[in-house]
Amino acid sequence: MFIDKLEFCHDIDFQDRLEVDYPTIPLVELLLEKMQIVKLNEKDVIDTIMLLREHEVGDSDKEKINAGRLAKLTGHDWGLWKTVTTNLEKVRDAAKTNPKLLEEDKKGVDSKITALRARIDSESKSRGWKMRAAIGEKRQWYRDVDELVRE
Repeated sequence: MFIDKLEFCHDIDFQDRLEVDYPTIPLVELLLEKMQIVKLNEKDVIDTIMLLREHEVGDSDKEKINAGRLAKLTGHDWGLWKTVTTNLEKVRDAAKTNPKLLEEDKKGVDSKITALRARIDSESKSRGWKMRAAIGEKRQWYRDVDELVRE
């Protein structure tokens, strides 16, 4: 049995997504598994850099990171948007300064993050997103993972 939802800092729904890229989950969900983590660690950053380095960004799931799906999900959930966009910038900064990456890899990761951000930023935002955005960081927008461990 497989779980239909990742419940961590944010919920990532896998409903109707497991069959899209059998036998794994689609690339955008792999990206989201990392980018939804509020307290991103070095391993998560490196995993994300490698995912971006090895795969193109597009609006389909066919061997691409589906920017349209990412934009849709973040356009409905301000908290997820906040965490994902913050983490993409952390990954961009880490890639730029990573001495093990070739210059072309650094530029490639940077351009893919730019493409993802452009798609996310251009997506229309839901009413709930706009209402939550007005509150901003004054109220916590993510689930504290430490609380999940204690439950």
